[in-house]
Formats: sequence, C-alpha cells, structure tokens
Amino acid sequence: MTNQTVISELILVGFPGIPEELHNLVSAVMFLVYVFSLTANGCVICLVMLNAYLYQPMYLIIANLATSDLLFDTVTLPKLIARYWFGSSSINFKVCVFQMFCVHYLGSLDSYLLMLMAVDRYVAISQPLRYTLIITNKKIVGICAILWIFVATSTNATISIQASEIVLCGPSGNKINTLFCTHAAISALACTDTTYMRKVAFVSAMVVLLVSLGVILLSYILIIVEISTSSRSENWQKAIYTCTTHLLVVALYYVPRVFVYIVYNIPVIIIKPDITALLLFLYSVIPHMANPIIYFLRTKEIRQTLVKFKRMKHRVGHGLSC
Repeated sequence: MTNQTVISELILVGFPGIPEELHNLVSAVMFLVYVFSLTANGCVICLVMLNAYLYQPMYLIIANLATSDLLFDTVTLPKLIARYWFGSSSINFKVCVFQMFCVHYLGSLDSYLLMLMAVDRYVAISQPLRYTLIITNKKIVGICAILWIFVATSTNATISIQASEIVLCGPSGNKINTLFCTHAAISALACTDTTYMRKVAFVSAMVVLLVSLGVILLSYILIIVEISTSSRSENWQKAIYTCTTHLLVVALYYVPRVFVYIVYNIPVIIIKPDITALLLFLYSVIPHMANPIIYFLRTKEIRQTLVKFKRMKHRVGHGLSC
C-alpha cells in the first residue's frame, strides 16, 4: 500500500484493440445507435401515454421497459461517444460508481419487467374472460412503481455503496477495459481483496436473472399446457402471435447475459477484453434498439395507432395547405 498511488480518475477504454484511425467511425456508429434507441423508445413511450386505446396493462409494461432502456442508453452511450469522438476517456471515480449503479439497477429492472410481461401473457391466455378483473391498469402501475423503487433500494444500492468505498491503485490500475463502469470492472482495480464483494454481486445478479427467467419459462410452459388442452385453433394463433414477440425480447436479453455472467466467473476460462466488450454491447445495447422494432412490427395495436397518427398528421397538413 505504501508504494501505491490512490487514484480518483479512471480511464474508460471502450472497445480495447480498436485502432485510433477507426475512432471517428466507432463514435459515429455509437451516435446513430443512441439516436435510434432514443427515438424508437421515445416513440413507444409517447404512443402508449398519449393514446387512450393503448392504455392497457401490456402496453404499460412495454412503456416502462422502453423507459428503462432509454435511461440505460442515456447513462452509458454519451460518455462512450465522447470517448471516441472527442478523446474524453477520463471519468471521475464517483461518477463511475453512479454509472455502475444505474447499469445494474436498470438491467435488473428489465429482468423484472420481462417477468411481469410473461405473467401478464399467461393470465391473458389462460383466463381471457377474467383477465380484465385480474390484471388492471391500476395494479400494473402499482407493481411497476414498486419494482422501480424496490430494485433501486435492494442489493444494487448496497453493492454500489461498498464499491464507492473501494480504494483504487495507480498508475496502471485505473483503466476500465470495457464500454462503461460495471461492478466487475471497478472491483478488479481495488488495492484490497474484493473476492467476497464480487461473490455477493455475482450471486445477486444470478438471483435476479435466474428467478425472473425461471418465472418466464414457467409462464410459457403453463401457456403451452393451456393451449394444448384447448380445441380452439384461434387459441393457438393468439398464443403464437402474442408470445413470439415477448420470447424474441427475452432471448435477446437473457441468452448472452447469462452466458457472460457464468463464463466470466469461471477462473479457468479467460475471455479477452475486446470479446468481453463486444458481448457487453450485444446484450446491453442491441436489445434496446431491437425491442421497439419488435413491438412495432409484431403488435397490431401499435401499428394501427401509428397509422392513425399518420392519417391525422396528413389531414392536418392538408387542411393547413388549403
């Protein structure tokens, strides 16, 4: 400890191994990704909030998911863009911890919202006549509010407070070799042993992921059992149409995330930093871009709402021109 320099500024590496001549291209791509995610998720939120026809339980959950994704990208991508566009790679340690909290908080929130969506779909298919009594807008709003508060005050807050007290060592131990600040990246730079803290963070993450994934899988198993005992062919069509949208989102979110969490914590397996950064981008940012597209293309009510808005805009424009 006496020969080590305590540091308060970190260096955000981003994508390790990318040559400097490609920095402008990377920043341009990241900027387009951010603008697209901001626009697409913003449209979903506005459509649900401004159209009374979409003020239904499933769409309220979708709006909450879009809000979480939009906030996640806003917390992470601007700094990554600045790192490549302007060479602004330094980040204050306290700011890094705050970003870490937001990353894990919003990631956990996404898991719970996807779980809630699966339960909603199960009730809609298994209890179609009682659905409006069991699942109401008031209940969904209340559950979503509890999730936003609970996730913020659960293990994520404790882990973030502990991380803020970590003493980092320099001069070479101040590089975050990934796209944004995470608990694993920060704890790896500590002067002291953080094995216990990392185990707690890993167990917490796996509990959130596996519990929510377990509920999702159970919901769809029950849905399959429900529709397999039904002789009505429209039940199959409704289930396939409704559930494939959600399953696409679940696959994009969970498959690479669970893989990385497990592999990263197996000592005998070493993943190169550039591969880790790429996987992090694939399971953190890509789903936020894909989710609005999937909902726009697969959800009939949202498409109909878009068509109505387009016709209304055309009528208004035509009336002004006259």
